[in-house]
Amino acid sequence: MSVSILRKNLTFLPDSSRVVARFFKNGDLRTRNLLSKIFLMTETEVTQALEQTLREFASRHRNISRLFFKHCENIRGIIEGMDVNFDSLSDEQKMLIGSYCTMEYSLESAAFFNPSIIEDFDQSYLGTGEKRVIISFRATGEGHISSIVFRRAILDANNNLRLTKLGNSIDKAEISHKQVYDKERFIKRLKGMHIDEQYSKSIMDSLPDRFEYYELKNTLGNLLKNQELTAPQRVAFKEIIWLVDSFYDIHFHKDSDLTERVIFPISDSESNGIEDARFVSFKEEDETTKVYATYTAYNGHTILPKLICTEDFYTFRIMPLRGMGAQGKNLALFPKKIKGKYAMLSRVDGVNNYLMYSDRTTVWNNPQLIQEPKYTWEFTQIGNCGSPLWTEKGWLIITHGVGPMRRYSIGASLFDLDDPSKEIGRLEEPLLMPLEEERNGYVPNVVYSCGSMIHNDSLILPYAVSDYSSTYAVVNMEELFIALLN
Repeated sequence: MSVSILRKNLTFLPDSSRVVARFFKNGDLRTRNLLSKIFLMTETEVTQALEQTLREFASRHRNISRLFFKHCENIRGIIEGMDVNFDSLSDEQKMLIGSYCTMEYSLESAAFFNPSIIEDFDQSYLGTGEKRVIISFRATGEGHISSIVFRRAILDANNNLRLTKLGNSIDKAEISHKQVYDKERFIKRLKGMHIDEQYSKSIMDSLPDRFEYYELKNTLGNLLKNQELTAPQRVAFKEIIWLVDSFYDIHFHKDSDLTERVIFPISDSESNGIEDARFVSFKEEDETTKVYATYTAYNGHTILPKLICTEDFYTFRIMPLRGMGAQGKNLALFPKKIKGKYAMLSRVDGVNNYLMYSDRTTVWNNPQLIQEPKYTWEFTQIGNCGSPLWTEKGWLIITHGVGPMRRYSIGASLFDLDDPSKEIGRLEEPLLMPLEEERNGYVPNVVYSCGSMIHNDSLILPYAVSDYSSTYAVVNMEELFIALLN
C-alpha cells in the first residue's frame, strides 16, 4: 500500500556567500619569505595595507582583527626563528601578518544536504499549532570538506516552515580539549581502534592512572621527531594522537545567532569532514532534555563515529564512540532510555540494521540484527534516516534503502515500544523516491534524511536531494500507520 506524501515548496540551496575566516600557512619557507617583505615595510606602509584589508573584509566577519592577532600568534615560532622579537612587533604589524595567514572558506559552496530536525528548547510566544524547530545540515565546501550548520524556523498549524532571518557573520567556536584522561578507559579505546599493543604499551605504561592531554600529546610529538621510527610505529603514534585529539569542547559567543554557529572539522580524525549528523532531543529520566547527535568523522582514510552533546547550542561536547558496535556509519540514538538503558541503531556490516543497548552513551557493544533488506528497492543495503520517533503504536523508524543503479529511497518501519528488536510493521513500497527533477546533483538519484519529527499528527520529513540541496515533505500519520500495520 502506497502512502500519499506532500512535498513542500521550500528549497535549501548552497550559498557561497556564507564564508568563514580560517588559518592559512603556505609552508615555512614561503612564510619566512613573506615575513621578510613585511619587515621591510615602513610604519606608514603597514598601516595603509592593513586599513585597506580591514576596509574590504571587516564587514564580512565578526571581529576579524581578533582573528588576525590569533593567526599571527600561530606562527610565532617562525617569526622568532628569524631572530625577531615577537613582542616588539606593533599591533599593526601583527594584524597585517595575521591577515596574510588568513583565508576565507565558503562553507556551503558545493552542497547543503542531509538535514535533521528537532524541537527547539524555546517554545515561548507561539500560536496554536506552532512549534519552533532547529534544522541541522551537512554543509560542504571546497575540497568536499563538510561541517554542521543550523537554521531556525517555526512550523505553523499547516506544517509550513517559516524561517528566521540568517545572521550576518559566521562565528567560529573556541576550542578546549579534555584535560584529564582515565588510562584504563583510554587503553580500551586504543584496543577498539586495533592499535598494535607493542607500540602503545610502553607509552601508556609511562603514564599515571590519570594523565593530562598535553602530557600525552607532547610525549607523542617528541617521539614522532625520531627519524628512525618504522612506518608502523609512526602510524600507531599518529593514531594515538588522533584519538586524544578527538575529545574536545567547543564554545560559541553568546552574541552569535544560531544560524551563525558552525561546527567545523577540528581534530585530525575529522580533517576531511563531519558527515551526516543525526540530532535528537533526548528526554532524561529526570524529565530534563539534552540534545545529542551522532556523526561520522572522516580524515580521508578512516571513519570514526562520534557523539555531540549540548544543552543550549552554545557549548558542545564532542566525544568518540567506542565498542564493537560503534563501527561504520549510520548510528542513531533513541530519544529516551528503554528499560533503564540507552539504545542505539547501527549498521555495523554496512548492509543491515542493528540495535544496541548500553549504560553509557559512548560505549556500544553486542549489536543485534533487527532488519535486513527485504524489497527490491533496498536489496543493496538498508539503514536509518535518523533517530527513532516515539508514537503510541510503536517506534517509528524512517529508513533508507539502496536499490538498482544505487538509487536511494526512503521507507518506514514500526517497532515494538518495549522491545524495539521486534518489527511490527514495514512499508512494502518506498515512502519517498527521487522525482525526475530530484535525480540530478552531486550524487544522482538520492533522497536521504538524517532526522524527522512529528507535528500536528503529521510526519515532518526534511530530506536531501541528490547530495546537493534540501527540502521537506509532510505525511499524514494516520495514513502512514494504516499502511504500516496493513
